[in-house]
Parts: sequence; C-alpha cells; structure tokens
Amino acid sequence: MSAIETPTGDELLKILAALGNPHRMRIVAALAEGRNYVSGLAREIGMSRPLLHMHLQRLEAAGLVAGSLELSDSGKAMKFFEVTPFAYALTPQVVAEAARSLTDQDEKEEVT
Repeated sequence: MSAIETPTGDELLKILAALGNPHRMRIVAALAEGRNYVSGLAREIGMSRPLLHMHLQRLEAAGLVAGSLELSDSGKAMKFFEVTPFAYALTPQVVAEAARSLTDQDEKEEVT
C-alpha cells in the first residue's frame, strides 16, 4: 500500500461520494480479494452487469479501482478490474485543507 495521500478538495469529494454507497463498498471489498472480470464480479456480488458498470465507473473516476481490457484464450474481450492501492487519512485538518482547495462550480458556470 502506498503512503497516506492528501487529496485536493475535489478529489476528496469524489472519493467520499464513491465510497458513500454500500454497493460500491462491497465492490471494493470484493476486488480487495483479487482482480476479477465484470461478469465474474457481477455474479459474486449478485448485481446486474449494467448496474455494476455504473458503480465501477464511479469508483474508477475516483481513482479507487482500475480497469483493463484483455483477450481471453477464445478471443473474447474481457474487462478486468482491480483495486488501486490507496490510503487516506480523514481528519479535521485534512478536511480543512481540502476545503481550501475546492473549485467553486458556481464560479466556473458564471465565467463560461
């Protein structure tokens, strides 16, 4: 596992939002046991593949999992996912520092 990371405000929001769902927490837990392909992971968790894809996209966008496309022996494309090693300390100081680096979405919308 890597050293404890200090995310920016926007990164911290993505991470917390990604982990703030019980299905996504179960996905991370399953992938912590080892990498798996989408269909196998869907069966293991008991979730439809389309719903699993949606959750995996959120986890991947937050940098918590990584996916890679591989060819099976029969030539079929299979998407494998694995946990990206991460370690975050969540303290009042980390939250305060992250809050100072938040980008203001309202300001971005007014400028454009």
